[in-house]
Amino acid sequence: MVKSMYAYVRDAWARPEKSYVKELLWNRMQEWRREGSVTRIERPTRIDRARSLGYKAKQGIVVARVQVRRGGRRVSRYVRARRSARMGKNRSTPGKSIQRIAEERASSRYPNMEVLNSYWVGQDGKLKYYEVILVDGHHPVIQSDANLAWVGNPTHRGRAERGKTAAGRRGRGMRTRGRGTEKTRPSIRSHANQGK
Repeated sequence: MVKSMYAYVRDAWARPEKSYVKELLWNRMQEWRREGSVTRIERPTRIDRARSLGYKAKQGIVVARVQVRRGGRRVSRYVRARRSARMGKNRSTPGKSIQRIAEERASSRYPNMEVLNSYWVGQDGKLKYYEVILVDGHHPVIQSDANLAWVGNPTHRGRAERGKTAAGRRGRGMRTRGRGTEKTRPSIRSHANQGK
């Protein structure tokens, strides 16, 4: 069986530490650290992942690389009478994933576009990097595309902010239907906020 070019790229990115991607990332990290938090790029770094998430090389579609700091929330030390273990200071995690934060930053940088999806492209000790696919739903080329014209509908305004992307749905507990998701339907606020 002949493997496609996308299959080889997918295999290399599945285990970056054991493929040529490891050296590529080591060199690219040094450049990416000097960039801003949201940087528009010409073409996706992971073409296989971008294509599977809806990317097409046409007008009206933009890819932006976003860097977000790693780790949990930065909480100041609680200055009250209790021992350190009971302060609730350590392991305070945000309500959103770092990927959702990256999508929202890209969305606010490009207010005329909607976030289609995003994917991981690298990380170092301090930062995580995601590439976010943005679509201009009012562009004539996008409106004439049968697969992407739905982005221009008013109901899809603010997809990233409302948790409608794939990463947002995971964060809202909407990954699957059935057992374990009863409290998240019809929304995360239903059932007396017991969804998460």
